[in-house]
Amino acid sequence: MEQSKLKLQNFILACFLAALIFYLLIVGQSILLPLVIAIVFWYLINLIAGLFGKIGAGGKPLPPMLCYILSFLTFLAIIRGVVELVASNISGVVRVAPVYQANLEMRWESLLEFLRIKEEPTLAQLTEVIDLGQFITGLAASLTNIAANMGIIFIYVIFLLLEQGNFSDKVAGLANSPEKEKRARLLIEKINEDVRKYISIKMLTSSATGVLSYIFLKVVGVDFAEFWALLIFLLNFIPTIGSIVATIFPSLITLVQFDTFTPFFLVLGGVSSIQLMIGNFMEPRLMGNSLNLSPLIILLNLSLWGLIWGIPGMFLCVPLLVISMIVFSHVPETRPIAILLSRDGQISEIYKQ
Repeated sequence: MEQSKLKLQNFILACFLAALIFYLLIVGQSILLPLVIAIVFWYLINLIAGLFGKIGAGGKPLPPMLCYILSFLTFLAIIRGVVELVASNISGVVRVAPVYQANLEMRWESLLEFLRIKEEPTLAQLTEVIDLGQFITGLAASLTNIAANMGIIFIYVIFLLLEQGNFSDKVAGLANSPEKEKRARLLIEKINEDVRKYISIKMLTSSATGVLSYIFLKVVGVDFAEFWALLIFLLNFIPTIGSIVATIFPSLITLVQFDTFTPFFLVLGGVSSIQLMIGNFMEPRLMGNSLNLSPLIILLNLSLWGLIWGIPGMFLCVPLLVISMIVFSHVPETRPIAILLSRDGQISEIYKQ
């Protein structure tokens, strides 16, 4: 009886803590989101620095300090290039989006009239759910918000880079026994390995998707091909839904840009084929079974983080899920949660040591 009562109390306490965490994530978004983005940037800078370290010069590896300087400058150049590309295209896309959407409504109504369908919903009603201008404006607002916080984000990044040399000492200080220190280091190593693998492969596959889509859209003659290619690259970091949205919007643009339906079907089929080829064949071969995440859990996680932090949360949802699963797997009390999050219920042997 006492044991059942204790389990009930622990369950209630766990539910209360979960609700409190979600509440703090929503309320503290303005503080936590820049910090999380800074951690992502810090991680990417370390990843690029590692690549510079492997390149070397004259058969000798570059000094670590030089690797980090080159990595930081490279990262700044990438950010600047993305900002300039978005700035040069986003205003034009937002400006013509209502015109495109009005033309699309006319096309829809003409199609219904041609088919003599009177009771079907109009495109204006459908676009209350899927609104091109609203989505692009929302994405632009998210990017603008990140840009507005870029100063504090880079301050966080600089301090993370300065503090990372002391992380090892802090781990040793927190662990009060060699066994616990070994487990903590093993956990950090596993998190770093899986997240690095996920980000590296996702960057490669998303870049390939964006480049191939850009070439295809340019050949067809779609407006703002550079912007759509960048959008496709970014949206591929959002599981499942991102690739669908990345296919729909360029296709809709061709539907209202050209006088015939041929470019629409070309873009719809071409971009879908690129997404299918890379997302269903190339990416799984590269990823393998390393992440072992349930597709259903990924979708639920996407919806959850989208609700908490909007579009930035959608981009961060899978890395956060990977880290959560690794931590849950390593702690005996939370290992059942990791089994539920996994695709096949199998937990890596590293957690059973």
